[in-house]
Amino acid sequence: MRIAMLSYRSKPHCGGQGVYIRHLSRELVRLGHEVEVFSGQPYPELDQGVRLTKVPSLDLYREPDPFRVPHLREFRDRIDVEEFLTMCTAGFPEPKTFSSRISRLMKDRAADFDIAHDNQVLGTGIMELESYGLPVVATIHHPITMDRQIDLATAPTWRKRLTLRRWYGFLRMQTKVAKRLRRVLVPSESSARDVARDFGVDPARIRTILLGVDDVFAPPVEPRVPGRILAMASADAPMKGIATLLEAFAKLSVERDVSLVLVTRPEPGGRTEQLIDQLSITDRVTFVSGVSDEELVEVMGSAEVACVPSLYEGFSLPTAELMACATPLVVSRAGAIPEVVGPDGQCADLVTPGDVGELEAAIAALLDDPERRTAMGAAGRARVQELFSWRAVAEATAAAYEETIADFRKEQGRREQEEPPC
Repeated sequence: MRIAMLSYRSKPHCGGQGVYIRHLSRELVRLGHEVEVFSGQPYPELDQGVRLTKVPSLDLYREPDPFRVPHLREFRDRIDVEEFLTMCTAGFPEPKTFSSRISRLMKDRAADFDIAHDNQVLGTGIMELESYGLPVVATIHHPITMDRQIDLATAPTWRKRLTLRRWYGFLRMQTKVAKRLRRVLVPSESSARDVARDFGVDPARIRTILLGVDDVFAPPVEPRVPGRILAMASADAPMKGIATLLEAFAKLSVERDVSLVLVTRPEPGGRTEQLIDQLSITDRVTFVSGVSDEELVEVMGSAEVACVPSLYEGFSLPTAELMACATPLVVSRAGAIPEVVGPDGQCADLVTPGDVGELEAAIAALLDDPERRTAMGAAGRARVQELFSWRAVAEATAAAYEETIADFRKEQGRREQEEPPC
């Protein structure tokens, strides 16, 4: 099959969507398919055999200058103007404007592909592709309605809540598009339920395909650092539960020689940095970001205990990757995380999301029990090897493509038969 993979941003080292694009595209090519990725900035890192077509935006949120004002010469067309004006009114424009650019591109390129795979863009322009003769399947990692709910619940002021409502304005569009999709792929049963409930997608159109873990994630060859605790967060956002972990860690550090490594890039002067300062744990917390997969594996394998304190996850790739590194885990009983780790106590200890005392106690108990840490790490690695393979993801995704193409062609045939003769 000839596959057009669509992703409005594909950041390679931070965030599941970029990881998904890279590994799925690679395995589809290994199965003999042709894959071309269409992406806005930040662009993906892709493996040999996968083509990249850049679909540049104004890149309004790039580091180190987010919410920047572009120079007049950077504006190319009305889509760029729409993108900038939406940002100026506190909205997030990228899903909508990327889909408009893709629609324009595919008017001339639709015949080059058998199917288009939307990586949670869910923009109105994506739905125009079927009118060009190109069927569409979409992956929804989880409905962003969950992010919106948590952000609004933790917003400190009414002004912040108003800004957040504007920022999440794109969800109205995504909900409308999701309902019209021919086929939706999700990474967990938890995500399937949430997509059906929040986006109104017919469950009969949803296919659950677990995600994979790359072979680079493996147990460490060097001894783990005594007292080191690690957590990963693709964004400095309330949904990741970092505040809960910091408070638990601060209590642990009163009587223990412990350190915390956060694999994230905190917002300068943001809530995470402020809380670390308030808790007086600056000298015990280290940040890691922008590293290669090999360096990330080394960091993951250096910790005695890792923590995933998220308030919600549609799958949680970091959880599975840490399991592959045989790192013992304390995780939240939230979203799809229990599906990833399996029965409580074998591969991870599960705690109530947002409960500082419960999280502190679970981490302390693991730190005090080296034999259990070893057994838990081994069980986690065995579970990953059994269930989470990118090749299996690619095979199941290709089957969903074939099913979608067959449905599309059958529908086209019916329409042609129903059309009155000229």
